[in-house]
Amino acid sequence: YPYLNSYIGPTWYISENGNDTTATGSSSDPFRSIQAGINFSSSGDSVTVAAGTYVENLYFPGKNIDVIGADRETTIIDGDSSGSVVTFSSWYSSTTVFSGFTVQNGNNNDGGGILVDGTSPTLNNLIIKNNTAVNSGGGIAIKNSDLLLTNSVGALKQVPPYNTRSFFLFSPFFQT
Repeated sequence: YPYLNSYIGPTWYISENGNDTTATGSSSDPFRSIQAGINFSSSGDSVTVAAGTYVENLYFPGKNIDVIGADRETTIIDGDSSGSVVTFSSWYSSTTVFSGFTVQNGNNNDGGGILVDGTSPTLNNLIIKNNTAVNSGGGIAIKNSDLLLTNSVGALKQVPPYNTRSFFLFSPFFQT
């Protein structure tokens, strides 16, 4: 994102009709990709995502932010089988919230849908489906981490052999 942005948040807006090249991320000028909102945000900010399908793979850097979709049935992040759909990795935050999305079509060695490694996010109100992992966690892989997972549903596709480090989500509402 090679331009200066005059908008400073604290709420960043994402829409299928947005633009990552010249938009500011304001409500009247939203970004197209969720990752743009994450990149421009600062700790304490929120990223608000309108209903739609977003084909991308998200990486959460060390920021305490909330990324909230309009509705888990209609706000879809599609990983296009090119890695984990969402990665939370190598930071210490425990106040990041990721909520209101369908996470689908991820494919990775670990954590096809969501990979959580070395952090403690809150995952809420998610549908996790059609994700594949070779080693562990077709839906979610959790490594060196704690997380809070509530009001979420999921399905698993994983290539055997199954690894005990995996987290498999089968029940309609799983809470930990």
